Amino acid sequence: MTIRHLKIFITVAETGSMSAAANRLYLTQPTVSQAIRDLEEHYHVQLFERLHKKLFITEEGQQLLNLALMTVGNFDNLELSMQRFQERIHLRIGSSLTVGTCLMSRVISDLEADYPGMDIYSFVSNTAEIEQKLLRRELDVAVVEGIIESPELTSIPIVEDSLVLVCGKNHDFYQKDTVLASELEGRKFAIREKGSGTRKLFEQYLSSHNIHIQTVWEANCPRTIMNAVIYNNALAVISQRLVKHECIHRSVKVFRYETGEWDRYFKLVYLKRNSDGTDHLWGSGNIKVPSPGIGHLRTVLERYRTLNLPEEIPACIFKNDISQA
Repeated sequence: MTIRHLKIFITVAETGSMSAAANRLYLTQPTVSQAIRDLEEHYHVQLFERLHKKLFITEEGQQLLNLALMTVGNFDNLELSMQRFQERIHLRIGSSLTVGTCLMSRVISDLEADYPGMDIYSFVSNTAEIEQKLLRRELDVAVVEGIIESPELTSIPIVEDSLVLVCGKNHDFYQKDTVLASELEGRKFAIREKGSGTRKLFEQYLSSHNIHIQTVWEANCPRTIMNAVIYNNALAVISQRLVKHECIHRSVKVFRYETGEWDRYFKLVYLKRNSDGTDHLWGSGNIKVPSPGIGHLRTVLERYRTLNLPEEIPACIFKNDISQA
């Protein structure tokens, strides 16, 4: 039996007439009569008695009516709930630790303000773990600073960033306006954990210039790295977007790499859906547009594209004086 059978039965019971039920439901009377016969044959009971051209519900019919009202009511509630669910946008956003620390809270706040019908879940970890969660469909989209390896994912550079060398007030670099690459040799550093995009970029730089450092702190929290710089006299190479507050208060000094070798982008990453590997989100032609939530996220990220630091932060320079190996 179907919900349609039950709804016809309820209407017949309420109107006491096959013809009246048919009029209310915009059905033919034979269709209504057949639905009642189907129910009676299925449950092996008589649902109505006809006396003086009127229908009277039987005791068995009343029991079915009570249950039918409950069943149809629950079904209607289910339909309404799922309709409302479909009308909302559900977006599971991953972000790497640097992005999650310096950017994602403001981005999500903007999303919630601009698109109040959006339900957002946020997960923050290093780039490697975010990539795996995207591949396992545990996240819909991500914003990361690291390199995405999988060919199954589309990666769109969207937000400017750059790594900077950072030292605390008690470090001998603090009195300098220029630091040379050769001066990093043997220095104590606080670095990010394996899987971090920041660490990978810095390690590539060290390897290509044959520079060796001492790793005295290793952490998956940018705040821990910064504390090691401020209180434990370590050096660090971190996102320029993470140092604004400390620079303004002169608790650290930053050195920008003069050649731009440490410049990078935070990237919008999501799963490809086309067999030919084409961009399925902002392509042309017949390429299907996926979740509108991803498009909303990109719109908000565009507001943060430009990398700007306040004028009061001194423009100290990190220079390369070592040829690549």
